[in-house]
Amino acid sequence: MQQQYRAFAQQQQLPPRQAQPQQQQQQQQQQRRGGIGPMMSAGPHPQVPLTQAQLQQQQQQASQANDMAKRRSKKPTDKTLPDGVADCIIDPEPVQRYKDLRNVERRLDATMTRKRMDVMDSVSRPTKSTKTMRIWISNTVEGQVWQGNGLNVDAFDFSPNMDATYRVKIEGRLLDDDEDAHDGETDGQGKDADGNKMDEDGPAAQKKTPTKPKPRFSHFFKAMNIEFDPSRYRNSNEQSIEWKKPDPPAPRNQHPVALPAAADFDDISFKRSGDENVNITISLQRHETPERYKLKPELAEVLDMTEATQHEAVMGLWEYIRMARLQDDDEKRNFRCDDLLRKVVGRDTGHVPLLAEYIVPHLLPLPPIQLEYTIRVDEEFHKDPKPTVYDIPITVEDPLRAVLQPFLTNPQYATMLKDVNGLDDQLARLVQAVSVSKAKHTFFTSLSEDPANFIINWMSSQKRDLDIVMGETSKGGGDRIHSDEWRRGGNNSVWTTQNARESVNVLLSKQPRV
Repeated sequence: MQQQYRAFAQQQQLPPRQAQPQQQQQQQQQQRRGGIGPMMSAGPHPQVPLTQAQLQQQQQQASQANDMAKRRSKKPTDKTLPDGVADCIIDPEPVQRYKDLRNVERRLDATMTRKRMDVMDSVSRPTKSTKTMRIWISNTVEGQVWQGNGLNVDAFDFSPNMDATYRVKIEGRLLDDDEDAHDGETDGQGKDADGNKMDEDGPAAQKKTPTKPKPRFSHFFKAMNIEFDPSRYRNSNEQSIEWKKPDPPAPRNQHPVALPAAADFDDISFKRSGDENVNITISLQRHETPERYKLKPELAEVLDMTEATQHEAVMGLWEYIRMARLQDDDEKRNFRCDDLLRKVVGRDTGHVPLLAEYIVPHLLPLPPIQLEYTIRVDEEFHKDPKPTVYDIPITVEDPLRAVLQPFLTNPQYATMLKDVNGLDDQLARLVQAVSVSKAKHTFFTSLSEDPANFIINWMSSQKRDLDIVMGETSKGGGDRIHSDEWRRGGNNSVWTTQNARESVNVLLSKQPRV
């Protein structure tokens, strides 16, 4: 049975030279259809008719929108007193006081707007600051020979009662700005990232009662690796310890979720068996947002820095091009390369929009922070044990950002703006009432001084305004329509003015009376 198809509009027949084989036409139709549903006609598709309730709802919404537009158009907005009000009242001092308050309001609004823009700019482009992270490394021992754990002579088991073990603890805390980062005693073992001797003291002597929550030790690092001395173990990889920060949970309902315990701590410890001193190396991978990179010597020589984010490197390269006047005079998007810049770009000329691509090959991951420590298990050391202390620089968010953020998200700000807008509307209505009263005062004052001439002039003015509104005259009113000025033609006559053309258009557009 032949398949039934819908009737489509007949297409125009092509000339013989444009005719195509039937197979090729079918292939083109399949390509146009793309295999998604049946082929549809090119004409407009019929729309589903609206119900009576939907039509009434649309009309009601349109009516409400028109009413709101009319209210906004009739809403007074001028808050400036009309001229001459001071001459109409007994005491003119309030008028001058009102003008002074208006000037103060303008200056206050400008200052608040400028300060708010500065706060928004500071929050949107947060700056980084450097603080000191103090790390204590210490160890305790259990079951050592010198602790009295000898052989049990009353038993046939000639092995020690328990294995000799040690526990290493790594603790870190971010120091305040007013705390001294270099006090305590030195045992000759602590060194910072530059290899300098560091001071040693106890955590209890440095800790103070915090007044507000601080970032914890695990917040600043994304991985930690502890490697033992390979000369003491045949396979040091089996003894190595590795910690990686887990991914934070996704926020729910736009509220932050508490971090898991594996990613929120101030100290970490591990326990191993051993009765001899062992050297370990603790490697810390920094966690920074945005990520910082180590710059290759070619880029570091241009930027005069060894570490930077990708954005800082691009901006530094752009500043170098501007300061060295390397931009092309005709095409500002191009620049020339000097001897230093040629090592980075790799050619004699460059393109400003491609600065980010030029620096990518010169960015290296930051090397981990390595801290050396000797696990001491001898009796002499544990008579008066002292931890090894390292002070390392840490990049943190600007603390001023946390102080400024509530100013932008304060819910009382929207309420205050609503109250201010309400007061402005009330003030505009009062000023409008004053303007109406001033107009009435001027009208009756002029009427009382010369009633006859005032009535004549007023009636003439009203008639002239009415004629202009109705389009019956465009200039001078109906009394002067037969004067010489209106009879004269030419390029300089009143008939070539804009008022005459508008009057003619109004007259032609008037609907004929039935």
